[in-house]
Amino acid sequence: MNWVAKGWWWFLDYLWALRGQWRGLLRPRAPHRFGEGDPALPTVVLIPGVYERWSFLAPVADHLNERGHRILTLPGLRDNRMPVLDAAEASAAALIVDAQRSDAERRYVLLGHSKGGLIGKLLLGGTMHSGTMPPILGLVAIATPFTGSRYARRLPSRTLRGLSPVDDTIRMLARNAEINARVVAIQPRFDPHIPGDRSLPGAENVVLRASGHFRILGRPETFRVVHEAIERLAGGAGGPARQ
Repeated sequence: MNWVAKGWWWFLDYLWALRGQWRGLLRPRAPHRFGEGDPALPTVVLIPGVYERWSFLAPVADHLNERGHRILTLPGLRDNRMPVLDAAEASAAALIVDAQRSDAERRYVLLGHSKGGLIGKLLLGGTMHSGTMPPILGLVAIATPFTGSRYARRLPSRTLRGLSPVDDTIRMLARNAEINARVVAIQPRFDPHIPGDRSLPGAENVVLRASGHFRILGRPETFRVVHEAIERLAGGAGGPARQ
């Protein structure tokens, strides 16, 4: 892909991100219907990326909710500026509370975008909280920098520098490879924010035809692959389609 094409994808990606931020202002709270779903299906937990609220994942969540999945948002993350470890601790506490509110045992699948996938991998390890974690079947991570992004080193924000390949948490997560088999890592064909190899060893790696770090969150192709990945993690027939 030449630089003109890459520049065009950068523009489209940031345009979609601006729309995502605007969507968050217009839709600050998750709809009531997100709390309803087929009890036989796992609850899908939305973990947005840095500077994002749950509404960035709303297009995917709407698709899953229409197909019977209960959706859980994590308001305590706010716009997800806190360090990955702190965000994982807050998310674990919210999951425990949610599970305790139900008479039946709830099962969960984590759906993370970008930094949200890193938080999800920590939760998948099951060591982020002193309480008893509910069953987490797996993680679907979209455009997640599992080994960091070299661009993050040069950014002025401490929050974004935490996504650098040399960050201690990034390195620790990379070493924790035994749980990668429970991860479906979905990546765009071209990601303006994460250059180089973006695959996760041992995981189910899916590369979409679409490009863009944010823009793929609104693509029907992404909806389909995410839904199929959740079915696989939940033990259903079929797996995510490879592109």
